[in-house]
Amino acid sequence: MATSSVSKGCFVFKPDFKKRKISVPIEDYFNNEKVQSEDSKLRFETYHLLWQRIKSETEELQKKLNENLFDNLVDFLQKSHSEFQKNSRNWACQLKLREIPTAALILGVNVTDHDLIFRSLTETLQNNVTPYVVSVQAKDCPDVKHFLQKLTSHLMDCCVERKFNEEKSVKTLKRTNYSMDSLASWYATVTQVNETEYSERKRTSSSQWPAPPVVLILSDMESFSTKVLQDFISISSQHLHEFPLVLIFGIATSPVIIHRLLPHAISSLLYIELFQSLSCKEHLTVILDKVLLTAQFPFKISKKALQVLTNIFLYHDFSIQNFIKGLKLSLLEHLYSQPLSVLCCDLPEAKKRVHSLSVHQCENIRRLPSFRRYVEKQPSEKQVALLTNETFLKKETQSLLEDLHVYHINYFLVLRCLHNFTSSLPKYPLGRQIRELYCTCLEQKIWDSEEYASAVQLLRMLAKDELTNILQKCIEVLNSSTEKQLGNTAQKIKDFLAQFQNLDADSKEDEDACGSEAKGLQKTDLYHLQKSLLEMKESRRTKKQTKFEMLRENVVNFMDSLVRDYLLPPESQPLHEVVYFSAAHTLREHLNAAPRIALHTALNNPGYYLKNEALKSEEGCIPNTAPDICIAYKLHLECGRLINLVDWSEAFATVVTAAEKMDASSTASGEESEIIHARFIRAVSELELLGFIKPTKQKTDHVARLTWGGC
Repeated sequence: MATSSVSKGCFVFKPDFKKRKISVPIEDYFNNEKVQSEDSKLRFETYHLLWQRIKSETEELQKKLNENLFDNLVDFLQKSHSEFQKNSRNWACQLKLREIPTAALILGVNVTDHDLIFRSLTETLQNNVTPYVVSVQAKDCPDVKHFLQKLTSHLMDCCVERKFNEEKSVKTLKRTNYSMDSLASWYATVTQVNETEYSERKRTSSSQWPAPPVVLILSDMESFSTKVLQDFISISSQHLHEFPLVLIFGIATSPVIIHRLLPHAISSLLYIELFQSLSCKEHLTVILDKVLLTAQFPFKISKKALQVLTNIFLYHDFSIQNFIKGLKLSLLEHLYSQPLSVLCCDLPEAKKRVHSLSVHQCENIRRLPSFRRYVEKQPSEKQVALLTNETFLKKETQSLLEDLHVYHINYFLVLRCLHNFTSSLPKYPLGRQIRELYCTCLEQKIWDSEEYASAVQLLRMLAKDELTNILQKCIEVLNSSTEKQLGNTAQKIKDFLAQFQNLDADSKEDEDACGSEAKGLQKTDLYHLQKSLLEMKESRRTKKQTKFEMLRENVVNFMDSLVRDYLLPPESQPLHEVVYFSAAHTLREHLNAAPRIALHTALNNPGYYLKNEALKSEEGCIPNTAPDICIAYKLHLECGRLINLVDWSEAFATVVTAAEKMDASSTASGEESEIIHARFIRAVSELELLGFIKPTKQKTDHVARLTWGGC
């Protein structure tokens, strides 16, 4: 429908309910023009199920990681007004209660994760401490009036048990101005509890108080105005005996910010206790350990893709939520672009799906580089069967998928054992974190690297206590696996431990031998002393290894054999493309955006984004059909540091009027010149908004260019 009006207006078009909404089938979302596959719906369902499992696992992990912090906060809040509850008439106690209990929660610079933490904290406090939990942000509180208004409105939304008192108090608050006096009277009305109600509630929920506190969370404390915080704290401290307020400051930088924002007269009204959350790097380590470094989830990420995700985390935002979104994007891209990702599921289900593979999917298996390398190593008869017989191919595919699953179980067990051996070595030749060791193992055969050789050399110098502790950790790693693999590896490590424990008697013999050598040096004659020293030096060169040194050598050789047998790179395994996502460039394009490159491409070649063939031009030419901002951008690239606006405007008019073949300075009418001038001003304003130019005081009719070079 079209409308025409002289003045501005609002036109409402009622929807036609007779027209039914056309629903798009689910499989259409996974239809890839470049990849022909008939399993698009099944791949979409596989993605949905896999992501739900990964999402629930990550949420549970984050909940466990924050559990200790939340428990400490709950204890602090429960004890904050306990003395006042017992001795409310004590004058000294009332003076002490002028200090507002304040929890300074240090969360780190990963600001994008703070909302999730505060939502979980609010839910925990409402379930264990008080129903009156309010969270406010600095953008909603420009002054004290709006602060109290926001606090009051959020308190009205809190869930309380006495609905009648709540409705009555709401009406009272609506009639009065927002102030701390009105909040105190509202709180007194809502928290009126007789003995029967209190005893009944005490039987059902012992953690609830008869008069619970009001918890106010300032999620971005650094962003609040200093005057607003000072006034609110000063007012609240005067009403603390009738309005039990507890503050929680969300701090991203350092607790010193409290004393920078608040003078001593105001900070002395706060009883501050610090609470430190776990480092975001520890969160990342746990998520990698439980999601990627396990055979529980069939989906895996290659070395380059994992480096893209970890580099964005370590060098950009430290955000666990963004890292999880990167995992989600990786899973989505893998199941969208790889037709054989339909087999990226649990092993029993994957074996069932192999039976229903079509002829086209069997050809996709034969085209895989890893499968082609596997076929080349087989005898000629088996090669013919794999390339011609689909039934035999499906049976072999099932066997290879099972081998891939066993490979991952053994791989991660040996990886953790190797990490226990190398994580405490000097200078960390193979990395301090397990993710660093994992990336090295993904890239190459780790035993061929110089870092591994130096690590083995250091392992041959470990003391007995260090070795026994490491072997004990390896036994715990092997026992933690539900699927028993690696043969009798655990038993061999236990035997090594037993042998180390039997070395105490031998160590005493070595000490006696050393003592006898020392006695041999007690000769006062210089000639005999020199002779004895030379004999000892020669004997040390040719002496045999002690039992401990031999046993330590056996342990290091045993670990080296495990590494060479089980830590082969994933590229060596047939059908690894089914479960491994390797398109790191796709992740980089979506997650690590380069805005300058995108802006330069859009302004220099608008046809790339607008999909318009008419906008394409030869290099160095400026098409007059391009948008005005593109014409102005290309013209400004030809200028130096200062751009003359008059010359720029004339060049712009020349390009714009090239289609009519007229001279903009002489033949164009006055009205057309004004329109072209207005278009030029708008284009220049847009370039200034994008940050390409800025006004300059050096010359009034010039602007300064802010960018140089191409992209």
